[in-house]
Amino acid sequence: MALDRRAFLWSLASSGLVACGGGGAALRSVPTRALDADALGQAELIRTGEITSAELVMETIARIETLDAPINAVTTRFFERALAESKGSLPDGPFRGVPFLLKDLNDLAGTRNTMGSRMFAKQISKQSTLHTERTVEAGLVILGKTNTPEFGLVATTEPALLGVCKNPWNLDYSAGGSSGGAAAAVAAGMMPMAQASDGGGSIRVPASCCGLFGLKPSRGRNPQRASNRPVDISVKHVVSRTVRDSAAFLAATERTDAKAPLPAAGFVTAPEKRRLRIGYHTKTAYGTDADPQVAASVEETAKLCASLGHEVSEAMPEYQGEAFREHFLALWMARPFALRREIEAQGGNPSELLEPVTLGMADFFAKLPEGSLEKAIAFLHGYGPAVNGFFDDYDLVLSPVLRTPPIPLGTQAGTLPFEDVFDPMIEYVSYTPVWNAAGNPAMSVPLGMSANGLPIGSQFAARLGEESTLLALAYQLEAAAPWAGRLPGPRD
Repeated sequence: MALDRRAFLWSLASSGLVACGGGGAALRSVPTRALDADALGQAELIRTGEITSAELVMETIARIETLDAPINAVTTRFFERALAESKGSLPDGPFRGVPFLLKDLNDLAGTRNTMGSRMFAKQISKQSTLHTERTVEAGLVILGKTNTPEFGLVATTEPALLGVCKNPWNLDYSAGGSSGGAAAAVAAGMMPMAQASDGGGSIRVPASCCGLFGLKPSRGRNPQRASNRPVDISVKHVVSRTVRDSAAFLAATERTDAKAPLPAAGFVTAPEKRRLRIGYHTKTAYGTDADPQVAASVEETAKLCASLGHEVSEAMPEYQGEAFREHFLALWMARPFALRREIEAQGGNPSELLEPVTLGMADFFAKLPEGSLEKAIAFLHGYGPAVNGFFDDYDLVLSPVLRTPPIPLGTQAGTLPFEDVFDPMIEYVSYTPVWNAAGNPAMSVPLGMSANGLPIGSQFAARLGEESTLLALAYQLEAAAPWAGRLPGPRD
């Protein structure tokens, strides 16, 4: 049952958690245009004094309480903490005072971090990640955590611990994964931008499913503490309604220290002026055909790019499809195997703590020949240079994000038998993982719609470190085919 928004706000004010003015003066009403603005727009309204951060946070909480029940996007809430922060001295970043959500794979000190798994249902983060610290320094006020599949391992957000997250465009369909809760919250209009992460497509996939803009930054772009991962394929960023929010967040959080492996991207603010060479394809990395609706959508995107003056032709990088699949899966399945061993070493029962697909992945890895992980690591270290040869002749590559439009719920969930999910999932996400392995930036741009009214994204990828090229083109596409106001259903 939806909570009455005004009653909820007054209950917070009367509790003393949020001051409502001298002598109990009435709360100011936050205009709908402020709630519907992008994050930079909201920050500007706060900066000019038209609204306060506390007022915007309260109204955003009310929106979450009203809209989230049928969607289940926001699964951990620390509203009192956020409200207190909104009344305090916030960092003077580009998003000062703007409400925000973290994905439940990320650490924020003193808050729950379940990683979508019963294994960590009661885990409380002792320390924030460096990327989360940068997020706070940007001025964002974190209200809670968003739904994610177990350990971010599958492309739909339906975990046993947190429950099914539904696509706001159609509640019978998946919001994607693993940043499904983040994308569903933004698509539903709860807030304009939310944190996401991407280890195999987990920003781009839900952005495509939910009709949002989703940029996966280059490897090395994010600040992070020392990593012991043999190949660091996962990066953090956001899903957003507008390109400029994504661009500003990247500029606020990227590495700029002397040891940064890439030149700073900075705040990209303008559309593309160059004539880009864009190669496009619709077949998967494994040579199979995309769903006709998806193929048609990408071809329309190619025509749009050509109409904007870019040089567009059919071309496909040498993805080494079968070899890539073999080695990427060995790396992907290694973690579930390690998690199962950890549970067994502590005398626990893996089947009580891990979902069937996670256990199936552990079994998959256990059956691989000895030395498979080492071979996978060696292959993936050389994969980026091999794939990047494509960019000697092209500035960008255009492809689908997903092989089909968004899938129905209950078809690829981690709670299903592994043998029912594995092959369909690999085909479904067969366009995105190559860029995690290579380390290149890639983005999902919401330019298409399926026959039954579900979003279809188009993926662009660029040479390592060239987020600026992607963002400049995204601004151009956003102006030519606006999408920010295209949201499902009512927002109040």
